[in-house]
Amino acid sequence: MSELPPPHVGHVEAIRRLLHRYAECVDAADWEGLGALFARGEIRAARMASPARGADAVRRLYAAANRVHEDGTLRTLHLVANEIVDVAGDARTATARSAFLVIQATPRLPLQPIAAGRYRDRFVRDGEAWWFAEREIRLALTGDVSEHLRIALPGREQA
Repeated sequence: MSELPPPHVGHVEAIRRLLHRYAECVDAADWEGLGALFARGEIRAARMASPARGADAVRRLYAAANRVHEDGTLRTLHLVANEIVDVAGDARTATARSAFLVIQATPRLPLQPIAAGRYRDRFVRDGEAWWFAEREIRLALTGDVSEHLRIALPGREQA
């Protein structure tokens, strides 16, 4: 006897693809692609004065904050794990909780973890497409981000 897939399985997979697409865009320094993910949404973090809303604001935020290396990337790998996706009964909205780990290697920095934390996301669906409505970044652990960020994190010196 075959089992039926859980309700909303296609929606959960679409949302997981958005979670992973975000990481792919950041690693590649694809600010246009990243901005497009938030065309209808915002990103916020505990120490941000105000959320970055919409494609242009998100694109500018990431371009200003991150160091792009000679190869055109951040020389990072953002890993997203432990995704818990909850789709509303009407499949028009959803939330997700996930963990992230960022590792990096540059000519000056050996391969190592540089940041870890959690994402809290809210999504909306327009027709068949899911969109980020809101991403909250909760940074929990940091290592040497000197080759990753152009901004100082509170409590850490930054070149």
